Parts: sequence; C-alpha cells; structure tokens
Amino acid sequence: MSESPLKVSMERDGRLLRLTLARPKANIVDASMIAALQAALSENLSKARLRAVLLTAEGPHFSFGASVDEHLPESCAQMLHQLHLLILQLVESPVPVLVAVRGQCLGGGLEVAAAGHLLFAAPGAMLGQPEVKLAVFAPAASCLLPERIGQAHADDLLFSGRSVTAEEACRIGLVNVVAEDPDQAALDYFDQHLAPLSASTLRYAVRVARGEMRQRIRAKLAAVELIYLQELMATHDALEGLTAFIAKRPAVWQDR
Repeated sequence: MSESPLKVSMERDGRLLRLTLARPKANIVDASMIAALQAALSENLSKARLRAVLLTAEGPHFSFGASVDEHLPESCAQMLHQLHLLILQLVESPVPVLVAVRGQCLGGGLEVAAAGHLLFAAPGAMLGQPEVKLAVFAPAASCLLPERIGQAHADDLLFSGRSVTAEEACRIGLVNVVAEDPDQAALDYFDQHLAPLSASTLRYAVRVARGEMRQRIRAKLAAVELIYLQELMATHDALEGLTAFIAKRPAVWQDR
C-alpha cells in the first residue's frame, strides 16, 4: 500500500504536532504504521517551538492493535524491536504526548497510547490488552501499565485480557479525561495549559517528571522482550494461539 498510514500536520503556529492514524477502521499498528510514527517523531520532536504532540486516529476506532501475522516466529523479533523503539520514543518524548481515543483501543494500540502522557477518551471507548487470550503477553504494556495505574490494576488487565470502559479506565488512572469529543478536549487542554508556556521550560518539566520512569521502562522492556522471544515463543501454546486466531478456529491448548 503506497499511501501513508499516518497523517502528519504541524498546527497552532508550529506549537502542536498532530499525528493521525489513517487506516480506518482498524488502524492496525503494523510495520508500516510503526515506521511512519517513528519517522514523524524523529523529524519533529526537536523543533524548538513544539510544545506537544496530539496522537489521534481516523474512523470509529483508535486501533485494534498490532498485526497478528507479524507476531509469528519468522517476523516477531523485528516487529517487537521496532514497536519497542517507538514506545521508547513516546515514553522519552521531550514534550507531552496527548492521546485522543475513540472506540476500540486494544493490544499494541493501547501500548502506543499508554506510552503517551495524557489520555482523552470518548464515553464509548474500550481499552484492553487481550494478548493473553491468544497465549502471548503484552511486552510493552507489562512495563507501562504498572507505572501508569499501579501493579494491582495492571495485573487485572494483563492477566485477564479484559477490556475496560473509558469511565473505568479514568477511575483507575489510565485515562485522564472522558469527553464526547476527545480530540477537542485534548486541543482545549493544549490551548489552555501548554500553548502559553515557555517551550524550553516545558521540556525540562517533562524530562524531570519522567526521569526515573524512563530508566525503569527502558531496562524492563529489554528484559521482557528477551523473555517473549526466547521463552514464550518456544512454547506450543503461543504458536497455537496465534495460528488459531489467524485461521479463525478455536485454539487447543496443551498447557506447554
């Protein structure tokens, strides 16, 4: 597909970078989407006037998640490595990343969203990490969610694979604001709270607020990636779960 999966625009007189996932309705976080996001962030995050990034999506859903096909053994190492580089770009962004979520925000889509700073969600949004239902786990979410919502809530979402409503996500601290128009709510937040600030000072505020968190996530992500690739993907059930999903058939677990 030649058309870019991502729309990139500089708004608010160069103060706001808008990144729009543009493959509705699923907005799958596949290799091309990851590469487009990496390129846009690399090109623009260092601009002196920039005060924030707005990450949003076209269509009724933010993202159904990562490409299951790319999780198969022949491609998962490269896919995970690139996704985790993107996650670190977002976690270590020098300016706040505001994320506007509608509809489904699942799997790799939620990992990307959770790597941002502030989440704005529509009332009907559903957020979850369903990977465990396919007999795999969510590497980035295993690092991000305990930081964002505490270990107990993270355990619930990572072990069960269940989705939570925007309202529950707000209650547990995953979402900051529930609003009928999350894009506008994020823009209003930017206009009121971030646009008037010194861009250079804002960068220092972001840097120190996330200092130790960034170090923890970077270290844990590297360790978790190795467990995923060297241990999990050597099990029968991980491959069975992925292939069964792709074949649209029930999985048959051997518990090994």
